[in-house]
Amino acid sequence: MIKNRLARKALNKTVRIAGAVLALASLGLLSATLPAAAAEKAKFGHVAPPFHGQSKGAEAFAEAVKAQTGGRIEIALFPAGQLGGELSLAEQVQSGTLQIATVSTAVLQNFVPQAAVLDMPFLFPDRQTAYRVLDDPEFQERFFSFFPTKGFTAIGWTENEIRDLSNSRRPVRSPADVKGLKIRVMNSPLYIDTFKQLGASPVGTPFPEIYNALQTGVIDAQENPVLTTVLMKFTEVTKYVTLTQHSLTECVIIVANDYWQSLSPADQQVFRDAARQAIEVNRQVNAELHGRLPGSGLSIDDFAAANNIELIRLSAEEREQFRLAMLPVWDKYRPKVGEEIFDFTQAKISQHRQ
Repeated sequence: MIKNRLARKALNKTVRIAGAVLALASLGLLSATLPAAAAEKAKFGHVAPPFHGQSKGAEAFAEAVKAQTGGRIEIALFPAGQLGGELSLAEQVQSGTLQIATVSTAVLQNFVPQAAVLDMPFLFPDRQTAYRVLDDPEFQERFFSFFPTKGFTAIGWTENEIRDLSNSRRPVRSPADVKGLKIRVMNSPLYIDTFKQLGASPVGTPFPEIYNALQTGVIDAQENPVLTTVLMKFTEVTKYVTLTQHSLTECVIIVANDYWQSLSPADQQVFRDAARQAIEVNRQVNAELHGRLPGSGLSIDDFAAANNIELIRLSAEEREQFRLAMLPVWDKYRPKVGEEIFDFTQAKISQHRQ
């Protein structure tokens, strides 16, 4: 009996050991078949169409974040207003329901009044000066510092384009040529005041109705980047196009504050670096689109020649006439924007002017 009891104990011990081995083996097998940890996902919304430089810049941002985090963070892109217009996008980021968006300063000034400084008419003497100011680390630090208290963390730029003027009445080379034009403008007090100052009659026509309004004579003119003017076929009904470049439609990449704080310092730096890549790609694609328009493959100049459009480039002296005409508008908005950021921006423009 003693032998039997000893045999049973030995058998039970063997069974327990075997069971433990099997359990460990099954756990090992289970862990081997488990998928890798799911990537952290963040949504990025904007309103640009997929072919536009702004959209390509957002794609570059997403690719850079994924590459630099080894796929740990993935950015899901929602172009062409899929998540709403710019005002809605800003509100979503502010509330934290959307992680990232890029929104024009014309809209962001409703939340951050200081953002309007970049919408001042004829602020920059040329595109390259504008880029040098925007890329200046000191300017970025000062400009972006106004955003966190409003629910946003600003980390970089995307660009729509610089705005120009087309009309059906006459060539525009001076402020006097704008007088009397019925012109469609964005529904922004600053844009309305700008063209009132030039003696025009601003009209708040919705964007989808611009072509028909031009065709029927409800309006004589509209102001949009020349690339938009061509792609929307406004040049079919406005044969005078002046590259006024009166306002830079710059957009800020904004991140929801709570989401930003959830990122490690290393990941925050990844996002900032990705934002720099985004604007580089954005500007490069926009420049390429000017040289080869979608649909025709022609440059802006060749397209104008082929379609009987008078394309006017302002000289430095002509642009200066417009800038001087805008000083009353600047004076009106300087206290609204904030005198410190207004003067700081002017100083940076002087510093970086060619």
